[in-house]
Amino acid sequence: MAAITLKDIVKQYGDGFLAVKGVSLDIADGEFVILVGPSGCGKSTLLRMIVGLEDITAGELTIGGVRVNEKAPRDRKLAMVFQNYALYPHLTVFENIAFPLRLQKGQFTEEQVREKVEFAAKTLELQDHLDRKPANLSGGQRQRVAMGRAIVRDAEAFLFDEPLSNLDAKLRGQMRTEIARMQRRLGTTTVYVTHDQTEAMTLGDRVAVLRKGELQQVASPRGLYEQPKNLFVAGFIGSPPMNFLPGTVEGSTLKLPFAAAPISAELAPKLRGKELVIVGIRPEHFADATLLEDHKRASGVTFTAPVDVTEWLGSELYAYLPFETNPEVATTLEELDRDLDGEGLRTQLIVTLGSETKVRDGVDAELWFDPARMMVFDPETGENLTWDGELAQTLDRENEADRKASLERAQAREKATA
Repeated sequence: MAAITLKDIVKQYGDGFLAVKGVSLDIADGEFVILVGPSGCGKSTLLRMIVGLEDITAGELTIGGVRVNEKAPRDRKLAMVFQNYALYPHLTVFENIAFPLRLQKGQFTEEQVREKVEFAAKTLELQDHLDRKPANLSGGQRQRVAMGRAIVRDAEAFLFDEPLSNLDAKLRGQMRTEIARMQRRLGTTTVYVTHDQTEAMTLGDRVAVLRKGELQQVASPRGLYEQPKNLFVAGFIGSPPMNFLPGTVEGSTLKLPFAAAPISAELAPKLRGKELVIVGIRPEHFADATLLEDHKRASGVTFTAPVDVTEWLGSELYAYLPFETNPEVATTLEELDRDLDGEGLRTQLIVTLGSETKVRDGVDAELWFDPARMMVFDPETGENLTWDGELAQTLDRENEADRKASLERAQAREKATA
């Protein structure tokens, strides 16, 4: 295992295109870090520079404290798991997993090879498939074989490049737990690239969000969700995504398309001199006002708005409420939508309600939200004006303590069952 440090890493291609723009990132020994972002943000390029498949234009990359910029991929002691599995169809599962060991001619006895392959197979529950060929395996089993090949290498770190994108939704969920379990058991430093924010939020100790080759924020999944530093991170993290509404500052209130929210004493100084802002409210921070007790209703903002479409999902209901955005922020929000791989469709408020709600399409719904949960963004810079640096640091400290405790528990279970 080893720590990985990226310092001001730049990738510029021959035609002048800047794919990665000065990224700095410290990945601790044994940490699971996710590189996430929309298509073309530079995440896979960054991963390929770490493993040595892309040259580094500028900056310094160290693995275990050793500079590796000029080292060949085979000398970096890293194991990479690709999106397409990269298995050899004519070899059995056993021989596919053993392949990296066979390449190191004479370094391992046949007994050592078998021992390592059987350990990997046990870790990934592949014992019953060792004599099969890849063509006779499911997509999830093939991906586990690819992971097994990484395990036997005794690598300093594992690198995953969108490994689950070829699997269906059910298999992706199963494989997420397999990868998390494997990483905790082995305690190996892991860097994982994905465009799927569900994978990022469920797998990573920390998540690094990239946009157009630039690092936007690095934090725990909870830190990103509760304390995003800017409009892009807030819009990328969360499903359904955060609602962005134009907010006009009028004295001590923020006028939104559906309601007027009071400006708190904490927020007031940050809005001084501003007439128009972008207000972010997550869908789950709304409620059906008709189901709330009086004291709860009084603690927030209640408003009535027409519902266009509803989607019932069993445990919850999504309600969609169209609105006209302010033309002064429309360009900013359209650009954000493009960066988030959106389709540029109509502006609408998405509200997540409990399944017991009676809200239906075509009716005027009475809804409620807590103004303390609002995030307020500068429309020019995208900065989150409600970002709390102290709280963000607390969340990161708690996350690091949880990570270390989780590794200790996993390794204690491993010893107990050995």
